Amino acid sequence: MRNTAKLTTAVLAAGALTFALSACGSDKGSSSASSDYSGPLVVAASPTPHAEILDYVKDHLAKKAGLDLEVKEFTDYVTPNTATEDGSVGANYFQNQPYLDDFNKKNGTHIVPVVTVHLEPLGLYSHKVKSADALKSGATVAVPNDSVNEARALKLLAANGLITLKSGVGNEATPADITKNPKKLKFKELEAAQTPRSLDDVDAAVINGNYAISSGLKPAKDALILESATNNPYGNFLAVKKGNEKDPRVKKLAKLLTSPEVKKFIEDKYAGSVIPSF
Repeated sequence: MRNTAKLTTAVLAAGALTFALSACGSDKGSSSASSDYSGPLVVAASPTPHAEILDYVKDHLAKKAGLDLEVKEFTDYVTPNTATEDGSVGANYFQNQPYLDDFNKKNGTHIVPVVTVHLEPLGLYSHKVKSADALKSGATVAVPNDSVNEARALKLLAANGLITLKSGVGNEATPADITKNPKKLKFKELEAAQTPRSLDDVDAAVINGNYAISSGLKPAKDALILESATNNPYGNFLAVKKGNEKDPRVKKLAKLLTSPEVKKFIEDKYAGSVIPSF
């Protein structure tokens, strides 16, 4: 993608270390944000579809709106938030509310949502069977290993009758909360980004929409089962460190991300694999 910074694993690790060191030397309760709104707005984003959507805004809408936008791609679900917290970037676009709530609680960060843009339905995929019902007894299913996405994956399987979860279980569900498992499914917990690569090694995998698309899968076509968009709490949003909601650059970007032009771009490019939330 044009004018998009590519970060290596080493840089990601360095960024995480920088955050850890700065956190140790700061006030634990601090949530202050920068009031310097000069220069470009740097936004951390997952490559697909988030950076692609931002690149569309950058190339077609930002100049007319007077917004200088810079996009940085990250391939993990941690560094965009730590970089937003320490001010390395001004905003991020990659996550949903349950994930953010869990991240803030566990890491003492102060990230807040600005505007919800789209939903990426979570899906079950397989290179070995053509339907979820065809999974054999004892089949191994890969699921994301972070607490929110693992719970989301298990709820997807439960909604489609493959397992039953303990009544009232929320966004911290784990395989230990399964009360009925008629196919005796086994679960392999992997980093979310690794789940598409596991398809040749497991019987099926529950994969986040952005990683499915970036690996060449088409959720609307290839998923054996797919999340419903109706009343779905997992919409992805633009987020900033608390206090930066008033940044005029952030306000401009929020307006552009929820414009008719972006809605059409999402619908045309992703054909139901990514769904506008506005």
